[in-house]
Amino acid sequence: MDLGLLYEFDVPQPWDAPHPWGQRMAERKAYKENLEQIAFADKQGFDTVWCVEHHFRENRSHMPSNEVVLGALSQITERIKLGFGVSLLPHEFCHPARVAEKVATVDVLSGGRVQWGIGRSTPMEQIAFGVDIPRSKEKMCAAARSIVGMWAEEYYEEHSKFLDFPSRMVTPKPWQDPHPPAWMATSSESSAVMAGENGLGLLCFSIMRPLSTLKPLIELYRDAQTRAKPLTSVHTNKVGIYTLVHCAESRDDFAKNKLWESMWWWYKGLAEFHLKWEMALLSPEAQAAAFPLMERQARGDFDITEFDKEDMVIVGTPDECLKKFLKYEEVGVDQLLCYLNFGYLPHEAVMKSIELLGTFVIPELAKRGAGHAAASLKQGIALTEKAVHDAETEVLEAETPLNTYVD
Repeated sequence: MDLGLLYEFDVPQPWDAPHPWGQRMAERKAYKENLEQIAFADKQGFDTVWCVEHHFRENRSHMPSNEVVLGALSQITERIKLGFGVSLLPHEFCHPARVAEKVATVDVLSGGRVQWGIGRSTPMEQIAFGVDIPRSKEKMCAAARSIVGMWAEEYYEEHSKFLDFPSRMVTPKPWQDPHPPAWMATSSESSAVMAGENGLGLLCFSIMRPLSTLKPLIELYRDAQTRAKPLTSVHTNKVGIYTLVHCAESRDDFAKNKLWESMWWWYKGLAEFHLKWEMALLSPEAQAAAFPLMERQARGDFDITEFDKEDMVIVGTPDECLKKFLKYEEVGVDQLLCYLNFGYLPHEAVMKSIELLGTFVIPELAKRGAGHAAASLKQGIALTEKAVHDAETEVLEAETPLNTYVD
């Protein structure tokens, strides 16, 4: 299992000054520190950084233009993959040609390091952009097909239900041939199945759920992959899961790093957002059934350490974090997206967390991965040798007459 990163550029309120300077100064600080953290993570061996596209998500996610951030990162990093986590594809968000241009540009600037995630967002953003919500899945898939066509063909033309586009050369073409691997953001079982059936990598953005619930979700995805008809020209069968991660030399550091306050801020804000925008039309009973902890979180009367005990987050020393990471690997996760910068964690504490994970945890995961690969190769060789032996035996038996007499 690889370790990746997920960045949203949190800008926690309250800010230190009235509008506009409180927001402006807080955002400047967040952008500077987050870029420093990702550049450092590149040197520490993290596999991919996924940068979100969110609009109007005050307090939590102040990154509406992930292509700009990823373009900047392409020039200050060397090996880390650069993930669009995700591009919002329903046509009302952005014309498919513009998405094709943005993603391909980052791929060229980075020398072929892009991973391309697609999604359709949530009602809060969809309403603001006038998205046809009932048809948003259909539009997302249609836009993805258009984008792939624009990358593949010298001149692209389409006259369809959702797009009327004259013959034009879309530039640049991606560095990777035929194009970057494609993933899909999911938050439910049905969307995980949809990702699998379309041959897309799974980016599970469903948090606040016990680790035990991930295994059946991943199994549904893997089963769907067996009947996949790839939406794009690159078939991707990988699972990426994100959760909050904080690694420290000692749990005694949690207090000074404001870990529990930061986690409280995260979950309380997320619960309030979902109750307002995702579940507002549901009855109170339906809301409680959909997410039993939501009401408790919204009221702020829950024990935040429960999420540590249930492995819903990964916090602790390097040894403790490694043990938790391995539990995710056991249920079938290919890449764990570490959400390292959240809430009120000091910049120095996040940098220390990156250093500890890169120094102690990533090498150990790589070592175990190499061991699994060697064992799998050895098993594969043994099975091949047995198959060859069995085939040779069948040939010899077929060539030997039944009435052959041997003295």
